[in-house]
Amino acid sequence: MDKERLLFTHGNQAIVEGAIAAGCKFYAGYPITPSSEIAEEMSKRLPKVGGIYVQGEDELASINMIVGASLAGAKAMTATSGPGYSLMQEGLGLAIALETPIVIADVMRAGPSTGIASKAWQGDIMQARFGSHSDYEIISLYPSSVQEAFDLTVEAFNLAEKYMTPVILLSDGVLARMRERLYVKGRDELNIVERKKPTEPPEGYLPYARRDDYVPVIPSFGDGYFVLRDSLTHDERGYYYERPDVQAKFVRNIVEKIQRNAEKIYSWEERFTDDAELVLVAAGPMARVVSTLVKEARANGLRWGYFRPRTIWPFPEEPLRKAVEHASRVLTVEMSVGKLVYPVKWSVKDISNVSVVQWLSYELPTPEELLKLVENEVSSVGA
Repeated sequence: MDKERLLFTHGNQAIVEGAIAAGCKFYAGYPITPSSEIAEEMSKRLPKVGGIYVQGEDELASINMIVGASLAGAKAMTATSGPGYSLMQEGLGLAIALETPIVIADVMRAGPSTGIASKAWQGDIMQARFGSHSDYEIISLYPSSVQEAFDLTVEAFNLAEKYMTPVILLSDGVLARMRERLYVKGRDELNIVERKKPTEPPEGYLPYARRDDYVPVIPSFGDGYFVLRDSLTHDERGYYYERPDVQAKFVRNIVEKIQRNAEKIYSWEERFTDDAELVLVAAGPMARVVSTLVKEARANGLRWGYFRPRTIWPFPEEPLRKAVEHASRVLTVEMSVGKLVYPVKWSVKDISNVSVVQWLSYELPTPEELLKLVENEVSSVGA
């Protein structure tokens, strides 16, 4: 390990380091707490690696700029928080329709509306999936540590390029300010995914045709191919057609390229689930508290297990189903009024002997505080 790459830093800085390592060359954003350090650091770092930084006049301009930069072939990203992410939804829908790889870091804070700028929250999990209108699938990752903020930022760029899609990197006010050791991996230590280039000649080329993995190979502007990029419903050539069959195929293509590859996309962590009677599910920094709690519970003879989705969308449904095979109850632990509980319920809805309950917090608790609350909630679950 190269000691010169060891840093003691926070989650926002780790996202910047991960983006640079992944090859990000364009950033446009509007500062908003608690994500502002990402914009600040990008303004310093990108010019040093041949990239471009733009402070947009607002979030709408920022997301449209990164869509444009990606269409031209650059790896591009922005960062924001809940109020700004809300403003980006139309641009997100544009990127989905154009099948354009971008990365959006949403450092969640309390809301609704402007809420409390400095208060950490986990309220955007459902917005990350359903924020834009109509039908689509999305990829969304949620790290729980500073090191993982770096690693999953790299993964976000890799997934965006591989599946030609926007990727939402969730964070929150706790992770943004959390300071830990970070090892900045070099490109020789990372499996960096670059955008595929067409191998067919430009004549008669169909940019939106599906390949074996159901992902199109779309040339960038300037590659020598004629590519019509239209936000309207389009066929494999990119031409707009106001026909139900074209609309159906257009939407299915966008949805199925994620659904068909879900098992290759999602990732998770689980512990002590082989014989767990109670499985606790949590994401982000909250999962670290839960993990510590489950270890202590095991030491005290309680058959508790732990499940953490690193990939919130697509949600790792089948791995969770396997993790609760011996459980009678699943408890989601969230810093919101309940968002993660929904994909958990959807995953286990046809398992008759498993009930799903939720424990909701307005602060990040200590393991000791959480233990008392969980014991009261699930007092019927024994060793």
